[in-house]
Amino acid sequence: MSSTTQPSRRGRGRRPFAEVRADVVAAAADVLLRDGVQGFTINKVITASGVSSATVFKYWRSRGALALDGFVHAVGDEIADYDTGDIRADLIALIEWLVNLAAREPEGTVLAQLIGIAQIDADLAAQFDHHYFGPRRRAALALVDGAKARGEIREDADSGLILDVIWGPCYFRMLMPHLDGQLTPEFARRVVDVALADVLIET
Repeated sequence: MSSTTQPSRRGRGRRPFAEVRADVVAAAADVLLRDGVQGFTINKVITASGVSSATVFKYWRSRGALALDGFVHAVGDEIADYDTGDIRADLIALIEWLVNLAAREPEGTVLAQLIGIAQIDADLAAQFDHHYFGPRRRAALALVDGAKARGEIREDADSGLILDVIWGPCYFRMLMPHLDGQLTPEFARRVVDVALADVLIET
């Protein structure tokens, strides 16, 4: 036997899931923005990412959920801190992300399509709530509650209703622009003013 023993050759082994996920969501973003929601398929993402189908289907249970992860990767998921102490300005700044996103192509169209698919894809709807709309709504509620605490708006104001009055018309315009017109910064500002009209405390 030789005095120099050769080490046994190790296989490549499994990559950390974080690396695998990064490859999958980057490929999903590319496919989604290139082909749109209608042309988006899990098989296209598998081919583009080089990740096994077993792994992809293990972690993404629906086409919509994978598409949303790709979308978030493409547009970012950071939520800025808008708490300046002026609730009107803060809510306008918060809504601007939607206005700006709706104006971008293909991102704005893709978001509207994903919202539509979420109505029949329970997994996508849950992912939307967990990763996208949920965090943004919680951030907005914190702004309203902060305004209550400093006496800027009435304590008995319905925080959730204020946000519904703001977000509802904006999303409606994004989803149905042929009915009521485009979602613009001016429209968003007017919606914020309507939502705050009866709850602001005069100083």
